[in-house]
Amino acid sequence: MKTPVSTNSPPEVGATLQKLRLARGLTLEDLSRIAGVSKSMLSQIEREKANPTIAITWRLANALGVAIGELLSSTVKSVETIRVLDAHETPTLPGDHAGYVLRILGPMELAGKYEWYELTLAPGGELVSQPHDPGTTEHLTLLHGSMEIEVGAAKRRVKIGGTARYPADQQHAIRNTGKTEGKALLVVIHR
Repeated sequence: MKTPVSTNSPPEVGATLQKLRLARGLTLEDLSRIAGVSKSMLSQIEREKANPTIAITWRLANALGVAIGELLSSTVKSVETIRVLDAHETPTLPGDHAGYVLRILGPMELAGKYEWYELTLAPGGELVSQPHDPGTTEHLTLLHGSMEIEVGAAKRRVKIGGTARYPADQQHAIRNTGKTEGKALLVVIHR
């Protein structure tokens, strides 16, 4: 007796991924940077040459601002007039080892041009960044806590409600110098 062959096939994650990525105006490089998945892996997934792990699928769904089920579906929802992301749907870049959490507040289609984040730093936490592309600037507004910006040899403290504007095309760091959690809005403008 023959075992019946299932006519069900796995979802075409690659095609859906590509549709979602293109609908947001993202390049493979943009999505790679946002999701933390290599560009070559993304290319293989989109061409159905590789199947993503659950962890990679979760990272891609977060980066695209969709539920994981939407990425696994063969149908792509039309873009809503007003899209509200619940807190759990907001893509997050955890830097637990350095005491920071970055919530990506800006839409993915603007990544690489204008990006904005909610930065949370634990006491003593820091976000240290290598130089971004030439002409890139950052603008940090402190919501609560105590933070210090370091760019090259220069250091400045930011008071609650204050905004620091600085070049981000050289190594720079944001540190929580206080004894309580600090929170800020961080805007990155790429030129």
